[in-house]
Amino acid sequence: MRIGILGYGRFGGALGSLLREAGHGFRAWDPVAPIPAEHQAGSLQDLVTDHETLVLAVPVPLLGSALGSIRPMLRSDHLVFDVGSVKVGPCGLLETYLGAAIPHAGTHPLFGPVSLARAERPLRVVLCASPHHPEAGQKIEMLFRSLGCEVLCQSPEDHDRVMATTHALTFFIAKGLLAVGAGAELPFTPPSFHAIARTLESVREDAGHLFAALQNENPFASGAREGLLEALSAIHASLAEALKTGGGEQLSIPGLGLAKRSPALQEARDHIDALDQELVGLLARRTELVLRAGRAKAELNLPIHDPERESAQLQARRAWAAESGLDTQGVEEVFRSVLRASRVAQGK
Repeated sequence: MRIGILGYGRFGGALGSLLREAGHGFRAWDPVAPIPAEHQAGSLQDLVTDHETLVLAVPVPLLGSALGSIRPMLRSDHLVFDVGSVKVGPCGLLETYLGAAIPHAGTHPLFGPVSLARAERPLRVVLCASPHHPEAGQKIEMLFRSLGCEVLCQSPEDHDRVMATTHALTFFIAKGLLAVGAGAELPFTPPSFHAIARTLESVREDAGHLFAALQNENPFASGAREGLLEALSAIHASLAEALKTGGGEQLSIPGLGLAKRSPALQEARDHIDALDQELVGLLARRTELVLRAGRAKAELNLPIHDPERESAQLQARRAWAAESGLDTQGVEEVFRSVLRASRVAQGK
């Protein structure tokens, strides 16, 4: 595929890095954002004329004007798709401007620049294929799979309904928490808040600029927000009533159904399993970063194996173990195994 990216902002640049790592050549055009010289198209006309696959990585509110600009230049052998976070409106615009004449589809990559930098996996993409162009959807699916992505096929309406009660509500709650000071530097927080703090960090770093688009462009977001506010108001009123009457047992959060014989043991085992699953995910992310470092070394003609670096790593990890009250020898053995796995992943 000759791939062109229209829009090289936060996500356009991140997609470009994925394409480059997978060995796909591409060019990009953006009137504002900086683009590396080797990937810069001379003009919008050059981008459209020279590339049969076009990725529309522009903000959702600008998608209509972008389609209007490129439509006169498009040919029947073009393949066009967007990467917006909502799908009903964008897919409708694609149908309006391109219809049966130009192959197209809508997509929503469920990852962003920060998650890519952290090597978080799996990478998932929602694909909303056009009924006029099923073969276009297949080609786009193959492209994303070549980037290491899992592809989920949905209708635009089903996509936006799910996003309204997940993505949009997460941003809505996060903005509310930040407004009351939950994102400030605090002297201490309970474990129950730690996951929320990670969510706030992710929203602010990766996609805080998407808040208005997620809320206003998704046709189901308003209803989801209203439903949440109604539920919270009802809970607030019930708590006030319980304070007066001394009741409130019905307000407890449902338990996790832990084993009757030993809830404490079952709870501990469940947490251990969850932590082990996180560890496996972290090891996968670490391997991706190791491979990325290996590619960077190859560009500099540096050897992959670096005994001095490994020795320094092990020394640092022993120190971390000591600070945490862990057996330093045991922790060193764990990381020696991790380093061996890293060398295997690099083919060394």
